[in-house]
Amino acid sequence: MSIPYIGFEEGGALLDWVGFTKALASSHDLPKAEIGDTFLYRNPDTVLSRAAWIDGMGIAVKTANVFPGNPGTGKPMINGSVCLYSDQDGTPEALVDFHLVTKWKTAGDSLLGALRLADPDAQEVLIVGAGTVGASLIEAFGAGFPQAQIRVWNRTGAKAQELCAQYPGTLHAADLEPAVRAADIIVTCTMSSAPVIKGEWLRPGQHLNLIGAYRPDMREADDEALRRARIYCDSFGTTLDHIGEFKTPLEQGIIQRSDVLADFYSLDRFPAFGADRITLFKNGGGAHLDLMTSHHILQKWKAAS
Repeated sequence: MSIPYIGFEEGGALLDWVGFTKALASSHDLPKAEIGDTFLYRNPDTVLSRAAWIDGMGIAVKTANVFPGNPGTGKPMINGSVCLYSDQDGTPEALVDFHLVTKWKTAGDSLLGALRLADPDAQEVLIVGAGTVGASLIEAFGAGFPQAQIRVWNRTGAKAQELCAQYPGTLHAADLEPAVRAADIIVTCTMSSAPVIKGEWLRPGQHLNLIGAYRPDMREADDEALRRARIYCDSFGTTLDHIGEFKTPLEQGIIQRSDVLADFYSLDRFPAFGADRITLFKNGGGAHLDLMTSHHILQKWKAAS
């Protein structure tokens, strides 16, 4: 039996950012996913497989093959795919490009958080980090907040300038602190192990959206930011005990579990924007989001076929 392969360009042409966030939100009305991760190693290479099963949606296995030596030969460091299986009988339904799923899952997750928490009339969006995710965020937040000026800050200013040049109308922010103070929405996508955003820079009405930290030893915002903000995340299960953004402050008593007010499984508890408060959203990811994203891509592909 042949199954469709949905490539990066083909699949991306079928999607729109705001429509995707609506699909992501409705996917959380289904039962919580069963999730499992496996790792295989051959120094320095890694195979990571993430599986998720949502009753009523189906099964996804996302495989990421990480080969650090590839860039030296002109090949991407990470390759892989997502295989979707039927919820009814377990038969294969589609193979979806790894980079397509990762792009839309990561940026769309944060956009959904911002659309629920941030000022809908935001005039300034600051993206902190100028890597691959930063590029996706320019597209996503440009669609979600079309009236806003998007600026990009990066430790290496030249890299931020290069990214801005790829997206006309996007501006380079030379200095981080004044750029944070001026922004209505701050989105971070760095690989930092030490906070880059200080809570003392924040003001009521701002929305801080954190993506980069994914290990217990990584953080992008300091304790003061957590103390001052009302805190939300995409999934309690992928953030609270696994990512330094929450794990360390919880262990040190800086915040309590009850301070993380809601995740995407209780979107009705995400309040409308309030100019009197700072909101903070942590994007933790997870295999269930890969499944939701891949399923949406497949549905759009079927509708276009």
